[in-house]
Amino acid sequence: MPKCSEALVNARREEIIRACAQLYETMSFKEITIKDIGAITSFTRTSIYNYFQTKEEIFMALFQKEYELWSADLEKLCTENETMTPDRFADAMARILEKRELLLRMLGMNLCDMENSSRIENLVDFKKAYGRALTAVRNCLEKFFPQMSVHEIQDFLYAFFPFLFGVYPYVHVTKQQKRAMELADTDFVFLSIYEIVNGCVRKLLGVKI
Repeated sequence: MPKCSEALVNARREEIIRACAQLYETMSFKEITIKDIGAITSFTRTSIYNYFQTKEEIFMALFQKEYELWSADLEKLCTENETMTPDRFADAMARILEKRELLLRMLGMNLCDMENSSRIENLVDFKKAYGRALTAVRNCLEKFFPQMSVHEIQDFLYAFFPFLFGVYPYVHVTKQQKRAMELADTDFVFLSIYEIVNGCVRKLLGVKI
């Protein structure tokens, strides 16, 4: 790659990530190609390989950015509030995640394949962003619910974070899936992101629903 300033490298990486996010609004991960991404950037498809080796690395960078945005929301929640009841905290967490629908959609993807197709340095950066989110939620729990033990906080984290992987697929049901449920005579309660996250957080905090 030709020598470029750090600012230029970061700007071009951001442009690629934004292009990926734009395409992902109307296309699936499987449908999007590096050629598609290159078509809506200001430089050639070949130039993209100077910044990302695979499509998966671009999505991983987008995923990382979404984790960072969520973490910033959580950190703001923690610093701007001295106390919160379980109900208020559940409400706040649900409202924050309502804004992070892209994060929830990406959590519903096959993360293992994405990680296996990314270079270790990219994966390390992504894991740092994930770790920041984990710490942000932990800090909220420690501040707002000091009565929770270390084990109780750990139980919350390792129930809540895996739960997030299923939110988007549950909320965004396709017409075909709805029809299949009807034909299978299987009950299904349709919930919004707010409803499903609020209910989960309240349950994990021991609030009677």
